[in-house]
Amino acid sequence: MKHHPARRGQGARVSHTDSFIEEVTEEVRRDKFYAFLKKYGWIGIVAVLALVGGAAWTEYSKAKERAAAQATGDAITAALGAETPAARAEALANVATTGEARIAVAMLRAGELHAAGDVKGALAVLAPLAADDMLDPAYRDLAVLKTAMIGAGEIAPEDRISQLAGIASPGAPYRLLAEEQIAAAQAEMGDKQAAIDGYRAISQDVDASNALRRRAAQMMVALGADPAE
Repeated sequence: MKHHPARRGQGARVSHTDSFIEEVTEEVRRDKFYAFLKKYGWIGIVAVLALVGGAAWTEYSKAKERAAAQATGDAITAALGAETPAARAEALANVATTGEARIAVAMLRAGELHAAGDVKGALAVLAPLAADDMLDPAYRDLAVLKTAMIGAGEIAPEDRISQLAGIASPGAPYRLLAEEQIAAAQAEMGDKQAAIDGYRAISQDVDASNALRRRAAQMMVALGADPAE
C-alpha cells in the first residue's frame, strides 16, 4: 500500500482548522455571555444561577423525595412488625407521612384498630377521609366503604345505606362492593326481598368478580332464594 504524505498533511490542516474554528466560536460565546452580564447586571447573574442551579435543585429534590419515601416505607414496615394489632396501630400513628402515604397509613391504622376491637377508634381515623371532597374518589370511596364495613355494629343500617348510596353509582370505583354492603344492610333491616334483589343483580353483573358472584349466590341461598332463577 502506498503512503500519501500530502493527504496526511491535509488531514492535519483540517484538524487544526476545526480546532481554530471551535476556539473562535467559544470566544464569541464568551464575549456574548460577558456582554449579556454587563448589560443586565445582577438580573443576568440571577438568571444564569437559576438556569445552572435549577437542574441541580431538581436532582436534589428528586433524591430528597426518594429518601423520604424510603424512610416512610421503612417506618411503615417496622410498625407492621409489632406483635399485636394495638401495638401496630400505635406505631402507625407515629409514622410521619404526607400525601398518598398519609392516606395509606390511615387505612392501615383503621384496620389494626378494628382488629384490636377499637371500632370507634377505627371509625374516627376513617371519618376525615370519608368526608374529604377534595380527596381522589379512589381513596374517599374506599374510606366510606371501610366505614360501612367496620361500623356495621355501630352505625344503623339505614345510615349505612345512605352513606353507601353515594359510592354505588355507575362508574364508581367500588360500586359492586358498595352494592353488596347495601344488600347486607337491607337484610339486617328485615327487607329480605330488597336484599335478594340486590344480591341477584350483583351475581348477574358482568363486572363482578367470581368471588363476589359466589358470595352473592351464597347470601341468596341463606335468605331462602334460588340463585339460578
